[in-house]
Amino acid sequence: MKILNFGSLNYDYVYSVDHILIPGETGAASGMQTFCGGKGLNQSVALARAGAKVWHAGMVGEDGGALLDLLRQSGADTSCVGTLPGKSGHTVIQVDKKGQNCILLFGGSNRSLTREFAEEVFRGFGRGDMLLLQNEVNDIDVLIEMGHRKGMRVVLNPSPFDGAVEKCDLSKVSILLVNEIEGGQISGRKKPGEILDVLAARYPDTGVALTLGGDGAVWQGRGRRIGHGIYHVPVVDTTAAGDTFTGFFLASVVSGKTMEQALETASKASSIAVTRKGAAPSIPTMEEVLSYPFGPPESAGPSV
Repeated sequence: MKILNFGSLNYDYVYSVDHILIPGETGAASGMQTFCGGKGLNQSVALARAGAKVWHAGMVGEDGGALLDLLRQSGADTSCVGTLPGKSGHTVIQVDKKGQNCILLFGGSNRSLTREFAEEVFRGFGRGDMLLLQNEVNDIDVLIEMGHRKGMRVVLNPSPFDGAVEKCDLSKVSILLVNEIEGGQISGRKKPGEILDVLAARYPDTGVALTLGGDGAVWQGRGRRIGHGIYHVPVVDTTAAGDTFTGFFLASVVSGKTMEQALETASKASSIAVTRKGAAPSIPTMEEVLSYPFGPPESAGPSV
């Protein structure tokens, strides 16, 4: 199975702050660093470092050389990435002393995908392959339709959630990866159990991986729910934790692991990621996940 990740590639400008600024407030940053990121790039890096074969598709600007270099160094194929005049996408990120973050996103070249470009990319993929999408590129509803017509297994991480997600036919999505906020926005519910109930009723053929921060994660599919707790680690920066979870979870799925094993591996990988600064630089390799001295998870997982 080949994995095609049609996703964003960004430069992340990360500012260290005492606390996340509120509207109207001016504050000083104690540090500034630049990292390669974007949910698309992060997830391709995570997939590759987890051992999966992933092709990244998308657009960079004329300044995108470092983004492509990182993908290649991580083991992802970049033959489906185009270059456009102008700037690549970028983010401005505040990270406070507790490791929490606030992100402002500029789409840049990520918002310049054309149907002709997508059709050319899809020629190299077919039935049984996996299509991974996030919501940092344009026309994800069109990409879902194209992947579904090709017989691909469509996976969607609808982040950041906005009107573009509401245009998507989620019945054509095989796996939906959401956090509690995104799950609530799609379902109209707040409690994890109710979110999962609504998604199961609306999209009975769609598996759901719901991440719940400090409460762990849960998988719902084929009439059953499986939970997994978190691991106690020192939190430095949570920026790419969700993307790390996504990459290692999907890499586990395509390698034939059980859902219990996939949740465990993804939870361990994302726990390592939050102990490090930056987005893509924080994502571990599978060797690091296997060798990290984890204790038992803090709980059996969320009760839903």
